[in-house]
Amino acid sequence: MKPFASLLFAVALTACAAAPQKPSVENDTLYRRLGGVAGVEAVVDASLRRIHGDLRINIFFENTDLADLRRLLIEQICAATGGPCTYSGRSMEEAHSGMNLTDRDFDIFVEDLVAAMTEVKVSPALQQEVLGLFGPMRPQVVGQ
Repeated sequence: MKPFASLLFAVALTACAAAPQKPSVENDTLYRRLGGVAGVEAVVDASLRRIHGDLRINIFFENTDLADLRRLLIEQICAATGGPCTYSGRSMEEAHSGMNLTDRDFDIFVEDLVAAMTEVKVSPALQQEVLGLFGPMRPQVVGQ
């Protein structure tokens, strides 16, 4: 019986070792400094409230599934800032195709994002880090 118990223990240990592990998050990631998932959700929720109320750009979102947009923005920001998420949405070119967004539209979106981050008490230094991640996406969004 003892050899069987040892074999059972070895099989169980092997199964545990082979089980998928939750991705770890480095201690000093932007994701962690933003407050993890709660911080990212706060930024996204405040941003969506501001964009929804911004008559200059809210028209671009009138036919958008806002719950899905929220989910995708959380995934995108989480992944880009070093969190344990994987972005499952379309490329920026695909997502903005046919919208003919201008530099001004992009700037207004960024303005609303900055105001939202300020509202939820993201420090100016962290705001600059977030903007540094998403600013390079301008060519993938504008003019598509």
